Amino acid sequence: MLTPRTELIANNEQFRKLATEHTQYAQRLDSLIQKRFLTEEEKLEETRLKKLKLRLKDQMESIERQYRQDVAANQVA
Repeated sequence: MLTPRTELIANNEQFRKLATEHTQYAQRLDSLIQKRFLTEEEKLEETRLKKLKLRLKDQMESIERQYRQDVAANQVA
């Protein structure tokens, strides 16, 4: 049985796009975190990436929550 997240990645274009963006931001953030010192510009980018990642995560969780509700409603019906 596939998890809701796996189902959504496979079947929901919007969710897949959000997940891809989230992964890209996470990778860039990881590369910044690996640096010993960050320039002021990099510090701003780090903050921006964290906010973007959080926004995407919230959107993905909203889609996943709606998916779970739809699945539950279909099982009852």
